[in-house]
Amino acid sequence: MTRTTAQEWLLIFYSIPSHPVSGRMRIWRKIAKAGAVQLKGAVYILPASDEHEELFQWIIGEVKSIGGDGSFVRTSRIETLSDANVRNLFNTQRDAEYRKLDKVLDGLERKVQSARKGAVAGVRDSVSGPLAEIRKIRDEIQGRDFFNALLGRETDKRLQSLESSLRGLQEPDTAKPAPLARKDLKAYRRKVWVTRKRPFIDRMAAAWLIRRFLDPDATFRFINEKEREQLAAGEVAFDMQGGEFTHHGDLCTFEVMVRSFGIKDKAVRKIAEIVHDLDLKDDKYGNAAGSGIEEVLTGIRKTAKDDADMIEKGIAVFEMMYQSRT
Repeated sequence: MTRTTAQEWLLIFYSIPSHPVSGRMRIWRKIAKAGAVQLKGAVYILPASDEHEELFQWIIGEVKSIGGDGSFVRTSRIETLSDANVRNLFNTQRDAEYRKLDKVLDGLERKVQSARKGAVAGVRDSVSGPLAEIRKIRDEIQGRDFFNALLGRETDKRLQSLESSLRGLQEPDTAKPAPLARKDLKAYRRKVWVTRKRPFIDRMAAAWLIRRFLDPDATFRFINEKEREQLAAGEVAFDMQGGEFTHHGDLCTFEVMVRSFGIKDKAVRKIAEIVHDLDLKDDKYGNAAGSGIEEVLTGIRKTAKDDADMIEKGIAVFEMMYQSRT
């Protein structure tokens, strides 16, 4: 976009008959797509440029063609707002758009992470399409991100990281994975359970299962994945690449542990379906209760003081889920 040396602004203001509604919406969509910020009523602002001036000329012409009226002005000063205030309005609006992309990225990142922890077929294909769509939307937002909003830079980093992880992802053999070996519950008491930092759905659920069915006094430790080779005696790695309990075929870690320890409990089975859908994002069970649980666990992740606090609060949520089903 071509800008003048000193910051200038274009303000457009117009009025349109209330009917037909389609005409009003058509004008609004064009202004919104350009990235304009609404100041008050039907007054919108854009950074001054030849392209934006031409856009406003076309919009005013269209407004008048449907019985409305309007005009636009070019100014280097807005009495009630500093340039910094106006730039902040634009960045706040762009950040809201980036947050929507980030929510989609959350799910795709979990899919790729799940595939890295255990063999999950078809992940590359299932992620590549949505990722390309996110990139397209990101490019559209970037076209109206006039002042380089902070979340845009963070979203770019996440996209690049996810694309790199996807390129390095190894798809599993099509052969059916080996059956899970049955574990002796008593052999896993008084252990320290080790998993990745920043626990979320599958790890929180697995931690609850450990406390509820294996060892009520179980303790947890959190590491970076590259530290897995440094486990001490009496430590058990779970939900991480190469861990003793992790993804297996199309099973998430929680499901693997349920089967490995032969836990036959109807409430646990229902929880396993929810955890599977939330963690693997394949909608295998189509459990509508999952979205609300994910929101709660996301809130825990954002507000907990540290990893230990996260896991304890996550355990509490799954215990309440279990009690509600028994």
